[in-house]
Amino acid sequence: MPVDTACASLRKETAMTADAAHGTLLDRYSHAVTGLFGPPQRALVSGSGVRVVDEDGREYVDLLAGIAVNSLGHAHPRLVAAVSEQAGRLMHVSNLFTSEPQVGLAEDLLRLSGAPAGSSVFFANSGSEANEAAFKLARRHGGEDPSGLRTRVIALEGAFHGRTMGALALTSKEAYRAPFEPLPGGVERIPGGDLDALQAALAPDTERRTVAAVLLEPVQGEGGVHGWPAGYLAGVRAATREAGALMILDEVQSGIGRTGSWFAFQDPAVTGGDPVVPDAFTLAKGLGGGVPIGALVSVGPEVSALLRPGQHGTTFGGNPLAAAAARAVLATIEEEALLENVRRVGAALGDGLRAVDSVTEVRQYGLWLGVDLAADAVRPLPDAGPAPAVVRAALEGGWIVNATGPRTLRLAPPLILDEADARDFVAALPMILSAAGQPTENRGASL
Repeated sequence: MPVDTACASLRKETAMTADAAHGTLLDRYSHAVTGLFGPPQRALVSGSGVRVVDEDGREYVDLLAGIAVNSLGHAHPRLVAAVSEQAGRLMHVSNLFTSEPQVGLAEDLLRLSGAPAGSSVFFANSGSEANEAAFKLARRHGGEDPSGLRTRVIALEGAFHGRTMGALALTSKEAYRAPFEPLPGGVERIPGGDLDALQAALAPDTERRTVAAVLLEPVQGEGGVHGWPAGYLAGVRAATREAGALMILDEVQSGIGRTGSWFAFQDPAVTGGDPVVPDAFTLAKGLGGGVPIGALVSVGPEVSALLRPGQHGTTFGGNPLAAAAARAVLATIEEEALLENVRRVGAALGDGLRAVDSVTEVRQYGLWLGVDLAADAVRPLPDAGPAPAVVRAALEGGWIVNATGPRTLRLAPPLILDEADARDFVAALPMILSAAGQPTENRGASL
């Protein structure tokens, strides 16, 4: 359904109120919120399904889902009901206690991942926190080695694992790391997709230090949705096992149905063959459907026993409210057959985008796409490349996407996206590309 025909009730809900007397939300933001993210593109005030509405009543189709977070879209009745019901019963208890949502969610994740008996789940509040726990898990594994020399952790070039100090040490981008050095040590980076480089890194170094863990994403999202050659993940699994190192997968962006499987390590399109079972994996983003939650899943009793009482902790992790939200997300994905929807609509969207002039490559894993644009896709060529200009023009036209590089768009829409909205975006993209080269005041006529 085209954006301009979305239901009028959303517009009524979002009409400007008395807040206008104190300036717009964007004005107020600039005077009150720490400016870590640059000026917001819009102030959004409501949403329904795959659509959101800004403070001026304009509607947008959300093809980013809060960067792969809003799995069920916005204001999904099942998620709203779960959060409302749980808030009225029990919102938070300390981890001196437990609750049915926490235990049930852990059981759900172990069942869906096929984890063996003795596996366990640690709950946190974000992907960065989950990856911090994974880093500590790697350290604990190294500490079990009687030599005292299993201290190294391998990450990949191009990786993004978060911005807290440990997660940042694992993240590749120098611009993110440099202002906060010195970071936790012992982390080395190697090229992804190169098993020879991995084998070389897994060998003892000149001081006889060995590797505790290799931590990687099944598909690198921040770099533009880049997967690995067929067999690479299986090769990592075999090499780490032989070297006595843990294989830890960061499924923060790829997990919870994003690729069309519950977890990317189960997806043949990602692995190039059979499932690749890691020693541990992290989750966040889509797990809570918009409610903050993260998780570290330790696979098997030996890995689960590494973190002992008192060695890690959290105040809010696994609280009943977040856990109830996550259980509702998982149940809805199962009951509404959304994994099949992700595969079908994702394939249609990818095929449609490949047929658009000025699109040079589409990397598609379910409803997670990296779209590369020709260097001259926007004329005149902006200094920052075509993709940021296309993002701005798309927003003017009622579509939310983002750029991961000068020529790369990323799409990560809600798992409920239908084929009609996918077709509409494909049809709109040529007009968006044309409008991206025009001055802002002239774009309306093109869109």
